[in-house]
Amino acid sequence: MIVLVVSMPEGVVAETHVSEARERLTASDFLLVDIELPQEVSPDEMPVADQLGLAEGLTWLGRQGESVRAEYLGDRAGFVVPVVEADQVTHLHAFVTERYLVTVHRGPLALIKTLTARLPHERPSDIVATLFLLLQEALESFRRSAVEALLAAEDLEDEMFERRHPEQVYQLARLRRHAALLHHSLLPYLQVMDETLTRRMMNPNFPEERQRLVRSYQQHARLVLTNIESLQEATRRVFGSYSSLVSGEQNGVINRLTIVSTIFLPLSFLTGFFGMNFTYMTNELESKVIFWLLAVGLQAIVLFIALYMLHRTRLWRKLREADDADDRGARARPTSRIGRRSSNPGW
Repeated sequence: MIVLVVSMPEGVVAETHVSEARERLTASDFLLVDIELPQEVSPDEMPVADQLGLAEGLTWLGRQGESVRAEYLGDRAGFVVPVVEADQVTHLHAFVTERYLVTVHRGPLALIKTLTARLPHERPSDIVATLFLLLQEALESFRRSAVEALLAAEDLEDEMFERRHPEQVYQLARLRRHAALLHHSLLPYLQVMDETLTRRMMNPNFPEERQRLVRSYQQHARLVLTNIESLQEATRRVFGSYSSLVSGEQNGVINRLTIVSTIFLPLSFLTGFFGMNFTYMTNELESKVIFWLLAVGLQAIVLFIALYMLHRTRLWRKLREADDADDRGARARPTSRIGRRSSNPGW
């Protein structure tokens, strides 16, 4: 177990023992305590609330497998917040009162390092403002993950137009699963948070400054959810582009087979017809002149007619134009990718 105590509002971080953190929780009026538990749950592991001497009813704090939570218990509140860590969704447990904020998580969490780095510059006015900084950082982890995946999906789409290979389908499926994971992890949490915060804002004694924090948080949450939905839409669009490319290639193959069939089917018919072992065929068609006339001349005439029909229907030209269009599109796609990225400087 790793225990960090952050003295507020200075933001001074110190690693200490759980017993010292317990003493400081009872004596300090503005304190942040972060506890990092081992990844594996020990059979004799003592509940975090008991080790810190917190109030009863907090058995969920630090317990593995807890679902999202956002509830106010009089002058205190408890949260189980989803956080994206290395493309995986983990959960951060938080317990807050008017005097301190306790966070618990299993394994290292980059969010805590980011938060403690911000505190000396942000200098939040009270522990509730510190809590909302924590919640904002949790949302920001989802936003960063969604934006990175969205850019990866666009790069993958550009790569498909340049050169398509089966590995792209696997990469696209991973992006699609990642988008679904982000959406399914964040949406239930936002619903619970919105319901809880709305009830708090309906309280006439809820301070105006905290109402401003709640509105800012809700606006940020809507923007993050929009980014995730944009990622889902992008993965669906890329799947459609891949299917269109496959269909286009199949159409080209079918057109080429049609040309080959147009040329060789009449020749195959003539070969089969004059190769039949009938008396008339074997006795009457023995002259060399008739042989060359039928074997070469007739097939040359049929071949000429087939090529003439292909020219009249412009199948050659259509295939050539389709190949030229694919080449021009492959050369133009990298330029359009640069233009798309430069048009979103906020990312």
